[in-house]
Amino acid sequence: MRVIIAGCGRVGSTLAVQLVAEGHDVRLIDRSGRARRLLPAGFPGRFHEGNGYSRAVLEAAGIEHADAFVAVTSGDNSNIVSVRTAKETYQVPIVLARIYDPRRADICRELGIPTIASVRWTVHQIHQMLLHRHLTPELTFGNGETLLLRSLLPDYLTGRRLTEFDVDGEIRVVEITRAGRSLVPAHSTPAEPGDLVTFAVAATALGRLRGFLDKELGT
Repeated sequence: MRVIIAGCGRVGSTLAVQLVAEGHDVRLIDRSGRARRLLPAGFPGRFHEGNGYSRAVLEAAGIEHADAFVAVTSGDNSNIVSVRTAKETYQVPIVLARIYDPRRADICRELGIPTIASVRWTVHQIHQMLLHRHLTPELTFGNGETLLLRSLLPDYLTGRRLTEFDVDGEIRVVEITRAGRSLVPAHSTPAEPGDLVTFAVAATALGRLRGFLDKELGT
C-alpha cells in the first residue's frame, strides 16, 4: 500500500516505522521539518514539509496514487480538512483521522470518515483498519481489545447457520441487518444474500476473521 501520513509526531512516526517494516510505501507530511528527527536513521519513507491539507504538498507526496491517507496532527480542524480533501478531492480509498473533540468526531463519522481518539491505542487501531479495511469498525471497548465490526457476508455463506462462524473467546455474530431491518440471530438463523453482519471480535482475532473470509472468497 502507498500510505500518506499527515503528522510526524509520536503516533505518526511510530505508525510510519511499523508500516515501512511491513513493506508499505510511506510518505510523511509535517509542518515542521524538525519532526523528521522522530524517524530512525535510514528511514526509507519520504518526508514532506508543509500542511496536510495543502494540495501542492499532497500532490508532491503522491496523493493521486495513494491507497490510504491518515491525519494524526495535533489539531482537530487540520485533520478534518486534510481527510476531507483526501477523500473528496482525490478519492483516496481509505481515510482515517485522529480527532480529540467528540462533537467533531461525530461530524467526521457522518461524512463516512472513521476517527480515532484514544492516544493509548491510536497506532494499533489505525494499523488494524488499514490492513482489515473490508471490516468497518463501529465501536471499540477498553483500550481497543474488543471491537464491533460490520461486514457484508459473501454469497458462499448463504444458507449456513450464522452461529457456525462463532469462535469461542474470539469471534461472535451479534446482529444482522437484513433488508433494512436489524435482528439478533437465533441459533438456527441461516445467512441470506445481502446480510450485513455485526461481529464482536477480539483485536487479536482480526487476522483470523479476515483470513477466513479471504480464504473462502478465494482472494
